[in-house]
Amino acid sequence: MFCSTGSSGLYKAPLSKSLLLVPSSLSLLLALLPHGQRFFLYDLQAVKDDFQIWRLICGRIICLDLKDTFCSSLLIYNFRIFERRYGSRKFASFLLGSWVLSALIDFILVETAWYCFGISASRNLPSGFLAPVFALFVPFYCSIPRVQVAHILGPLSITNKTLIYILGLQLFTSGSYIWIVAISGLISGICYNSKILQVHQVLYIPRWMAKFFSWTLEPIFSSSEPTTEARIGMGATVDIQRQQRVEVLDRQLMLSQFTQARRQRQQQGGMINWNRLFPPLRQRQNVNYRDGQQSEQQASPPLEVSEEQVARLMEMGFSRGDALEALRASNNDLNVATNFLLQH
Repeated sequence: MFCSTGSSGLYKAPLSKSLLLVPSSLSLLLALLPHGQRFFLYDLQAVKDDFQIWRLICGRIICLDLKDTFCSSLLIYNFRIFERRYGSRKFASFLLGSWVLSALIDFILVETAWYCFGISASRNLPSGFLAPVFALFVPFYCSIPRVQVAHILGPLSITNKTLIYILGLQLFTSGSYIWIVAISGLISGICYNSKILQVHQVLYIPRWMAKFFSWTLEPIFSSSEPTTEARIGMGATVDIQRQQRVEVLDRQLMLSQFTQARRQRQQQGGMINWNRLFPPLRQRQNVNYRDGQQSEQQASPPLEVSEEQVARLMEMGFSRGDALEALRASNNDLNVATNFLLQH
């Protein structure tokens, strides 16, 4: 239900798996031991008056509210797509940068709320790894393609991203002052994703540290590749379950193509050729169709692709042949090509 992008499971996402297991387990443990919760309160007043700097770390890692733990865990599971796309080191750098930057923004927002509106929120901020979760909505909105699924109440449409936004709204309204943490997370996500003030060059995970954690912790939190989700080459024969899943995605993409055709022409200069993305779906067993497809490809010259985009896809772990085919099929749209390769 909350797997709108990519394959299910936590394959190639050890950091996401650790964020799901460790903080959630500690949250459950603190729920059973309420006397220990005072050490994990996110109290900015204590940080300011008593110089309890350690609260900036403890208070911003473990959720004391089980509802926040549940919602943030579901969002982290969905956002694991970015760890697969960018790699664990870059994904960890984004989380670290947004986590540190949002702490500074929390101070600014709390002081602004007090001096402008008389709202005292410094002792009532929610605890947990919430700001980086909200920060991940920025790349989710900017880079994940929007695919229409259904229409309700006339023009109101449901997409593959609707449930994630609803879950984020649920987390946003779970507490009185969680809006401060949410806003700081979104601002930090925008700053890091847009490379404002060169934040990504200051707050990042060094290569030696990434290698150390890859050697020590990655074997503990790594997950095996799903047997039913094995990666295949484009146009290869797949089993029945895999074929049914791709056919469902194909129908969704075709429906989205008809409803957004005009906007695609304006933005991309033409329609995306989804038939090249999914050539064998409806007629996978039809030999004549394959012969006709081959003759059509021989008749039309291949689309020129950007070597820079090919290199970026190859850095993510895809082969050059798959990268070229995906970019040609999506009219050099890097986001669409990446999303397709990750799902296959």
